[in-house]
Amino acid sequence: MTPYRGHGKRHGVLAYEIQQDAIDIEFTSGWIYRFSYEKPGALRVERMKELAEAGHGLSMFISKHVKNRFASRRRKD
Repeated sequence: MTPYRGHGKRHGVLAYEIQQDAIDIEFTSGWIYRFSYEKPGALRVERMKELAEAGHGLSMFISKHVKNRFASRRRKD
């Protein structure tokens, strides 16, 4: 996974991994969430990819526009 430049307790996001049709996001909670084109949708996932690569705004975007609409989640190994 790629470390999120804006990481920290305040932001909640530690790292991300971009897939063709999804993005996996590791949060400070120890959970990794997958957001896919199926859920929450392609437009939101593409915006999340942009924010992840920019290193800011990702956590806020998820809180405001995505919430709990994730495809899956797993504990970090």
